[in-house]
Amino acid sequence: MRFENVFFITGTAYAGKSTMIKLLADKHSGIACEENYHDRLLPGLRKDEFPCLTYTRDLKDWHEFIRRSPEEYEAWIDGVSKECEILELSILKDLTEQGKKIFVDTNISIDTLKETAQPNHVLIMLADPQISVSRFFDRPDREKQFLYRLIMEEPDPDKAMENYRQGLMRINSQEKYDRFLHAGFPVILRDENRSIEQTLGLVEKAFGL
Repeated sequence: MRFENVFFITGTAYAGKSTMIKLLADKHSGIACEENYHDRLLPGLRKDEFPCLTYTRDLKDWHEFIRRSPEEYEAWIDGVSKECEILELSILKDLTEQGKKIFVDTNISIDTLKETAQPNHVLIMLADPQISVSRFFDRPDREKQFLYRLIMEEPDPDKAMENYRQGLMRINSQEKYDRFLHAGFPVILRDENRSIEQTLGLVEKAFGL
């Protein structure tokens, strides 16, 4: 199916996706599907069907999470994205029945978006790949600060931090950035000199709002 009234923003971390989703929903009296909005379904997921999403749900020792190799971390992230897509499509199908505009910070793949979204309803927002690595722990949100504390508790915190950063570098690689950049959808690049209001204007123009 093609979603008629759903507007998707995808791209890299620290590009402003979540901020734009909130502002758009407020301004246009719509529904905001913010980052990880599928989490409300997590408790009911079966481990055999969603092994990546249930990995953290059923984790006994969170130190195992940060001790994984960069390759294991990347494979898990890729698996999470694929499983999230299944949940997102199901949630959005139900939400469209409300008749409101829906703004989504999405994990849905580029290929699936080309099949399910209206041509002018997908926007890609990008930040320099290094920002996602160097500023990962700068945000005050609870999840990232929890991970930081776990790393600091390791016998060799510096080694543990480097291992985790290597994983971040793999999922925020230049190759993944370029794939978004040349996906065929409108792109907005992060610009520290541009105000939030100016960015919102660019986003609305891209969506024809």
